[in-house]
Amino acid sequence: MKLYDSRRAPNPRRVRWFMAEKGIEDIEIVDVDIFGGQHKTPEYLAKAGLPNVPALEMDNGATITESVAICRYLETLYPEPNLFGEEACEAAVIEMWSRRTEMLVATPLMMAVRHGHPALAAIETQIPEVAANGRATAEKGLKMLDRRLAESAFIAGERVTMADILAATAIDFARMVRFRPDPELVNLKRWLEGMMARPAAKAGV
Repeated sequence: MKLYDSRRAPNPRRVRWFMAEKGIEDIEIVDVDIFGGQHKTPEYLAKAGLPNVPALEMDNGATITESVAICRYLETLYPEPNLFGEEACEAAVIEMWSRRTEMLVATPLMMAVRHGHPALAAIETQIPEVAANGRATAEKGLKMLDRRLAESAFIAGERVTMADILAATAIDFARMVRFRPDPELVNLKRWLEGMMARPAAKAGV
Protein backbone atom coordinates (compact mmCIF):
# COMPACT_ATOMS: atom_id res chain seq x y z
CA MET A 1 0.00 0.00 0.00
CA LYS A 2 0.96 3.64 -0.47
CA LEU A 3 -0.03 6.60 1.67
CA TYR A 4 0.02 9.90 -0.19
CA ASP A 5 1.05 12.31 2.51
CA SER A 6 1.89 15.96 3.14
CA ARG A 7 3.77 17.12 6.21
CA ARG A 8 2.25 20.59 5.83
CA ALA A 9 -1.37 19.49 6.16
CA PRO A 10 -3.15 18.44 9.37
CA ASN A 11 -5.30 15.56 8.13
CA PRO A 12 -2.39 13.37 6.99
CA ARG A 13 -0.94 13.69 10.48
CA ARG A 14 -4.02 11.99 11.86
CA VAL A 15 -3.19 8.94 9.78
CA ARG A 16 0.51 9.04 10.67
CA TRP A 17 -0.35 9.26 14.38
CA PHE A 18 -2.87 6.42 14.02
CA MET A 19 -0.28 4.27 12.26
CA ALA A 20 2.31 5.05 14.93
CA GLU A 21 -0.07 4.04 17.73
CA LYS A 22 -0.49 0.69 15.98
CA GLY A 23 3.14 0.29 14.97
CA ILE A 24 2.29 0.13 11.25
CA GLU A 25 5.54 0.41 9.32
CA ASP A 26 4.92 -1.52 6.10
CA ILE A 27 3.08 1.19 4.14
CA GLU A 28 5.07 3.24 1.64
CA ILE A 29 4.85 6.99 2.30
CA VAL A 30 4.69 9.22 -0.79
CA ASP A 31 5.12 12.94 -0.13
CA VAL A 32 2.76 15.26 -2.02
CA ASP A 33 3.84 18.88 -2.47
CA ILE A 34 0.58 20.78 -2.00
CA PHE A 35 2.22 24.19 -2.27
CA GLY A 36 3.62 23.06 -5.59
CA GLY A 37 0.17 21.91 -6.70
CA GLN A 38 1.08 18.24 -6.93
CA HIS A 39 -2.29 17.28 -5.44
CA LYS A 40 -4.00 18.92 -8.42
CA THR A 41 -2.10 17.14 -11.19
CA PRO A 42 -4.02 14.82 -13.54
CA GLU A 43 -1.97 11.88 -12.27
CA TYR A 44 -2.91 12.48 -8.64
CA LEU A 45 -6.56 13.27 -9.42
CA ALA A 46 -6.81 10.04 -11.42
CA LYS A 47 -5.98 8.17 -8.22
CA ALA A 48 -7.67 10.24 -5.52
CA GLY A 49 -10.62 11.75 -7.41
CA LEU A 50 -10.27 15.00 -5.44
CA PRO A 51 -7.27 17.25 -4.70
CA ASN A 52 -7.15 15.99 -1.12
CA VAL A 53 -4.48 14.52 1.12
CA PRO A 54 -4.10 12.00 2.57
CA ALA A 55 -4.97 9.25 0.12
CA LEU A 56 -4.36 5.55 0.57
CA GLU A 57 -3.69 3.41 -2.49
CA MET A 58 -4.64 -0.12 -1.51
CA ASP A 59 -3.10 -3.35 -2.72
CA ASN A 60 -6.02 -3.94 -5.10
CA GLY A 61 -5.32 -0.63 -6.84
CA ALA A 62 -8.28 1.25 -5.37
CA THR A 63 -7.59 4.56 -3.64
CA ILE A 64 -9.52 6.11 -0.76
CA THR A 65 -9.28 9.59 0.72
CA GLU A 66 -10.60 11.10 3.98
CA SER A 67 -8.40 10.54 6.99
CA VAL A 68 -10.95 8.81 9.22
CA ALA A 69 -12.01 6.47 6.41
CA ILE A 70 -8.37 5.54 5.87
CA CYS A 71 -7.91 4.87 9.57
CA ARG A 72 -11.05 2.72 9.69
CA TYR A 73 -9.72 0.63 6.82
CA LEU A 74 -6.35 0.23 8.50
CA GLU A 75 -8.09 -0.80 11.72
CA THR A 76 -9.52 -3.80 9.91
CA LEU A 77 -6.07 -4.86 8.77
CA TYR A 78 -4.22 -3.99 11.97
CA PRO A 79 -6.80 -4.49 14.73
CA GLU A 80 -4.51 -3.96 17.72
CA PRO A 81 -4.43 -1.77 19.65
CA ASN A 82 -8.07 -1.05 19.02
CA LEU A 83 -8.86 2.64 18.38
CA PHE A 84 -12.45 2.55 17.11
CA GLY A 85 -14.23 0.34 19.66
CA GLU A 86 -14.21 -3.33 20.58
CA GLU A 87 -17.98 -3.82 20.87
CA ALA A 88 -21.13 -2.02 19.73
CA CYS A 89 -21.64 0.35 22.65
CA GLU A 90 -18.00 1.40 22.87
CA ALA A 91 -17.83 1.89 19.10
CA ALA A 92 -20.90 4.14 19.24
CA VAL A 93 -19.45 6.23 22.07
CA ILE A 94 -16.15 6.64 20.22
CA GLU A 95 -18.04 7.61 17.06
CA MET A 96 -20.10 10.14 18.99
CA TRP A 97 -17.07 11.83 20.53
CA SER A 98 -15.13 11.68 17.28
CA ARG A 99 -17.95 13.48 15.49
CA ARG A 100 -18.27 16.09 18.22
CA THR A 101 -14.53 16.65 18.18
CA GLU A 102 -14.43 16.90 14.39
CA MET A 103 -17.30 19.35 14.08
CA LEU A 104 -16.73 21.53 17.16
CA VAL A 105 -12.94 21.56 17.48
CA ALA A 106 -10.95 20.11 14.58
CA THR A 107 -12.73 21.64 11.60
CA PRO A 108 -13.08 25.10 13.18
CA LEU A 109 -9.37 25.16 14.08
CA MET A 110 -8.38 24.08 10.58
CA MET A 111 -10.50 26.90 9.15
CA ALA A 112 -8.89 29.34 11.57
CA VAL A 113 -5.47 28.36 10.25
CA ARG A 114 -6.43 28.21 6.57
CA HIS A 115 -8.03 31.65 6.71
CA GLY A 116 -5.64 33.19 9.22
CA HIS A 117 -2.08 32.17 8.39
CA PRO A 118 -0.40 34.49 5.84
CA ALA A 119 1.51 31.68 4.10
CA LEU A 120 -1.73 29.87 3.26
CA ALA A 121 -2.97 32.80 1.19
CA ALA A 122 -1.06 31.13 -1.65
CA ILE A 123 -3.56 28.26 -1.71
CA GLU A 124 -6.65 29.73 -0.02
CA THR A 125 -8.86 32.76 -0.66
CA GLN A 126 -8.76 33.93 2.92
CA ILE A 127 -11.71 35.46 4.74
CA PRO A 128 -10.75 36.92 8.16
CA GLU A 129 -14.28 36.45 9.49
CA VAL A 130 -14.02 32.71 8.83
CA ALA A 131 -10.81 32.55 10.85
CA ALA A 132 -12.39 34.45 13.74
CA ASN A 133 -15.50 32.27 13.72
CA GLY A 134 -13.31 29.16 13.70
CA ARG A 135 -11.47 30.32 16.80
CA ALA A 136 -14.67 31.18 18.64
CA THR A 137 -16.32 27.87 17.76
CA ALA A 138 -13.24 25.91 18.81
CA GLU A 139 -13.03 27.72 22.13
CA LYS A 140 -16.58 26.60 22.92
CA GLY A 141 -15.76 23.08 21.76
CA LEU A 142 -12.71 22.90 23.99
CA LYS A 143 -14.84 23.83 27.00
CA MET A 144 -17.05 20.87 26.12
CA LEU A 145 -14.00 18.59 25.98
CA ASP A 146 -12.75 19.95 29.29
CA ARG A 147 -16.04 19.02 30.95
CA ARG A 148 -15.83 15.56 29.44
CA LEU A 149 -12.23 15.11 30.55
CA ALA A 150 -13.19 15.94 34.12
CA GLU A 151 -14.87 12.52 34.22
CA SER A 152 -12.77 10.52 31.78
CA ALA A 153 -9.05 9.96 31.26
CA PHE A 154 -9.46 10.33 27.49
CA ILE A 155 -12.15 11.84 25.31
CA ALA A 156 -14.13 8.68 24.57
CA GLY A 157 -13.22 6.64 27.62
CA GLU A 158 -10.33 5.33 29.65
CA ARG A 159 -7.96 4.69 26.75
CA VAL A 160 -6.70 6.48 23.67
CA THR A 161 -9.03 6.30 20.67
CA MET A 162 -9.52 8.02 17.34
CA ALA A 163 -11.32 10.87 19.09
CA ASP A 164 -8.14 11.80 20.96
CA ILE A 165 -6.07 11.75 17.78
CA LEU A 166 -8.55 14.06 16.05
CA ALA A 167 -8.45 16.58 18.87
CA ALA A 168 -4.73 16.52 19.58
CA THR A 169 -3.66 16.95 15.95
CA ALA A 170 -6.08 19.86 15.48
CA ILE A 171 -4.98 21.72 18.60
CA ASP A 172 -1.33 21.26 17.75
CA PHE A 173 -1.91 22.41 14.15
CA ALA A 174 -3.55 25.61 15.43
CA ARG A 175 -0.24 26.70 16.94
CA MET A 176 0.44 28.04 13.43
CA VAL A 177 -1.87 30.95 14.24
CA ARG A 178 -0.73 31.19 17.86
CA PHE A 179 -3.87 29.52 19.16
CA ARG A 180 -3.60 28.09 22.65
CA PRO A 181 -6.37 26.54 24.74
CA ASP A 182 -7.50 28.55 27.75
CA PRO A 183 -5.12 27.56 30.61
CA GLU A 184 -8.12 27.48 32.95
CA LEU A 185 -9.29 24.32 31.15
CA VAL A 186 -7.21 22.20 33.53
CA ASN A 187 -8.66 18.84 32.47
CA LEU A 188 -7.95 19.59 28.84
CA LYS A 189 -4.44 20.73 29.76
CA ARG A 190 -3.74 17.47 31.60
CA TRP A 191 -5.02 15.42 28.67
CA LEU A 192 -3.18 17.44 26.00
CA GLU A 193 0.14 17.22 27.81
CA GLY A 194 -0.31 13.47 28.03
CA MET A 195 -1.18 13.17 24.35
CA MET A 196 1.76 15.25 23.18
CA ALA A 197 4.09 13.15 25.36
CA ARG A 198 3.09 9.97 23.56
CA PRO A 199 5.71 8.62 21.13
CA ALA A 200 3.08 8.62 18.36
CA ALA A 201 2.76 12.41 18.65
CA LYS A 202 6.11 12.71 16.93
CA ALA A 203 5.05 10.64 13.91
CA GLY A 204 6.00 12.53 10.79
CA VAL A 205 6.58 15.84 12.54
